[in-house]
Amino acid sequence: MQTPQTYETDKRKFLSALAHASIFFSGLFISIGVPIALLFISADPVVKANAKEAINFHLNVWLYGIILVPLSFITFGLAGGLWWLAHWGLTIWALSHCLQDPDQPFQYPFIFRPF
Repeated sequence: MQTPQTYETDKRKFLSALAHASIFFSGLFISIGVPIALLFISADPVVKANAKEAINFHLNVWLYGIILVPLSFITFGLAGGLWWLAHWGLTIWALSHCLQDPDQPFQYPFIFRPF
């Protein structure tokens, strides 16, 4: 009989938070490399789930940025400001969740999940 595998809570918190925090560098296209690397390197299923969600969020942020940044010129910055607020606000929410409940992967609301 096999015993269930346990994972180190502090390591899980750090790696899950790192996957989501990489979005703060989304202006650099290499920022998506952090959750991709965690997806392949980590054996922890919660870290892998958070990495997949962070990858999906990166893709959504870039897609919405492509749409909303040009609209910000028409709306005098309102569309870009809303995009920035959602981008940073949801990321802070994800980080808070990962640090408070490390055993449950975070899911962003209202995003497309190609992965």
